[in-house]
Amino acid sequence: MYTWKKLAATVAMISIGGLGAQAQDLDTVTVAIGQGGKFDASITELGFDKGIFKKHGLNVEILYTQGGGETQQIVISGSADVGIAVGTQGTMGAYAKGAPIRIIGSAANGDDAYYYVKADSPIQSMADLTGETLAYSRTGSSTHSFALGFVNLLGTDAELVATGGPSSTLTAVMSGQVDVGWSAPPFGLAQMQKGQIRRIATSAELPSVKDHTVRLIVTNLNTLENRPEVIENFMAGYRDTLEWLYSDSDEGLQAYANLAKIELETARLVRDEFDTRDYTNPDIMLGVGDLMQEAIKFKFLDAPLDHDQLDELILIEGWKM
Repeated sequence: MYTWKKLAATVAMISIGGLGAQAQDLDTVTVAIGQGGKFDASITELGFDKGIFKKHGLNVEILYTQGGGETQQIVISGSADVGIAVGTQGTMGAYAKGAPIRIIGSAANGDDAYYYVKADSPIQSMADLTGETLAYSRTGSSTHSFALGFVNLLGTDAELVATGGPSSTLTAVMSGQVDVGWSAPPFGLAQMQKGQIRRIATSAELPSVKDHTVRLIVTNLNTLENRPEVIENFMAGYRDTLEWLYSDSDEGLQAYANLAKIELETARLVRDEFDTRDYTNPDIMLGVGDLMQEAIKFKFLDAPLDHDQLDELILIEGWKM
């Protein structure tokens, strides 16, 4: 169960007063989301369309971005109250530099990204990269960390190129602007089945990905301090949406299939094989120590955050070093 560590008393008073949408005007929360259409990035929109957030007194305005780095900057600037799918290492680095950002949930415990080339490319694996270009979404995103991770792990000299989301990345690969693209289900599955692209690696091959929380749900500190009930209600609606999406009924899954414009069984594959319930659990944060050390290695951080700093940054009871 998610509980605020710093704001429990405030939240308790608000809860006693009641939050029914019919008894009061809806509060508006602006949410920036990287990679719209991915299952884990679609949770907020699906919950809003279902009316789940309204039951928690919220109207949700969604801004889709080209990646976690862009989402992070929008939240830091105060243009959005909440950011979904923001890279963990980029968040640590921003906090260390004094950015008004706090972690309120996990968006991805592990990762489902994969890397691909055109079907006729001579590249067979990441180890083959000798000066070729390797895509990531935006600086500070989880895909940026993964690209750096592959270069470090394999000792390649690939040139890293920011290409935005899966769609723009696919265009860059197919047009020859970049050699190795990145994507995540359901994006690219159709092209792979048609033999147009070929998968050469997955993010799960990186030691820093398995059993590590690589993407986050974050908020602006000013929103947290001035509108704590909105953030608490957003997370309650987010959890309720997850319960609906992972229920035995196919209603939520069909809603996702419609949103992503894919077949129901493809949506089921994405949910059950890639984006499992543990993967999307917002109430745990895993591998904080390992991710922090890698953040130092990749220059997101100059030095480790101490326990007090981590406790201030991470507002999740279930975070683990």
